[in-house]
Amino acid sequence: MTTWAEREARRIEKARTLIRPGISVPGGVWADLGCGDGIFTFALYTLTQPGVEIYGVDRDRRALDSLQRHFAESYPGALLHLMHADFTQPLILPPLGGILLANALHFVRDKQAVLKHTAALLKAGGRLIVVEYNTARGNPAVPYPLDEIGFLELARAIGLRESRILARIPSTFLGEMYAGIGIA
Repeated sequence: MTTWAEREARRIEKARTLIRPGISVPGGVWADLGCGDGIFTFALYTLTQPGVEIYGVDRDRRALDSLQRHFAESYPGALLHLMHADFTQPLILPPLGGILLANALHFVRDKQAVLKHTAALLKAGGRLIVVEYNTARGNPAVPYPLDEIGFLELARAIGLRESRILARIPSTFLGEMYAGIGIA
């Protein structure tokens, strides 16, 4: 019997391709905000081993329950803490070495306010990695897009350093996805 991670290996590998350049050292404490079904949570976990502790935050209880089952099946004993919460509201988390927001900000209208309180959770030198569709045109599935130029401007506006684009990959939906990073 194959695990969920084995069945989703192609999607997880695409996620790894995007965020890999932003992961500098293993371990630490990370948060995956708007983690959904966990594709990027799995990618983050495999790139930050050994010793990582991950907080997965989502407002969809069913997605969190599914992620919990799939993670336990693939990585028993992993330090994964799931929080049923809305990441657009201030969160109480330990100081973080990294935050991942993958395919989450395109649902947020006031990105600057959300990223400002989100970045405040990072320790000095902590990494904020954003993955989004590289488009400025919204649609019902991506109501508030954030293209790479918009990300770079926003990262600088909230005081993140060394903001840059890490990677781009083709996407059958909206043409291209990118990963960007800013350092606290």
